[in-house]
Amino acid sequence: MPRKIETPQAVAARHLVRTCRSAALATALGGKRAGWPYASLVSVACDLDGSPILLLSGLADHTRNLASDDRACLLFEAASGLANPQTGPRVSLTGRLQVTRDEGLARRFLARHPGAGMYAGFSDFAFYRMTVERAHFVGGFGRASWIGASKFLFETDISKAVSRVERNIVDTLNQQHAPGIAIEARRLFGAIGKIWEITGVDLEGCDFRCRHTFRRHDFDAPAGSDRALRKKLAGLVDVL
Repeated sequence: MPRKIETPQAVAARHLVRTCRSAALATALGGKRAGWPYASLVSVACDLDGSPILLLSGLADHTRNLASDDRACLLFEAASGLANPQTGPRVSLTGRLQVTRDEGLARRFLARHPGAGMYAGFSDFAFYRMTVERAHFVGGFGRASWIGASKFLFETDISKAVSRVERNIVDTLNQQHAPGIAIEARRLFGAIGKIWEITGVDLEGCDFRCRHTFRRHDFDAPAGSDRALRKKLAGLVDVL
């Protein structure tokens, strides 16, 4: 099957979402305040196709809101640290947030947020995955566009297939080739940490971590299969 034609806006929006570890979550209040918007800060990770993953407490207001109306919006940004935040990129994803019991998604979230492992198993916590409907990307002044889910998400069918082998790839890299990962992290990011690991891989790149430092590396071109992904990683760290 031929690959869909990518737009620069979709690529940039997905990159921003994959890079961020937190986002603003907007939900609709219920009860006496029904219909009023409610915004909160949440930690986020991504499925291989770019769909957001969250870990939410049932005691939180946003979770109670989702129980009665699962429509939500997530705002990701890389603008707040700029002299003029309006010139920075941001993307809003609209969709529905629903509980998932997919162990692979839980693993990806906890690899990106290892501290969450202390409470992820509590009975009042659950993982959520957003079914994206639309994305709104703003790249700066006068650079805004709406992007449909089919264009924002990256090769969903291929990503699902790769997700079945992702854990094996990551475990192999980290257990057998740690020195190569550390060398590549220092080359890519100018990093000074000695012990680096890869926390996740997808068709567009891979995520690195050294203690509390996280970095994202995008491939020069996306992989089209799990075999192609292994080849790209082999070229990256010269191990597979």
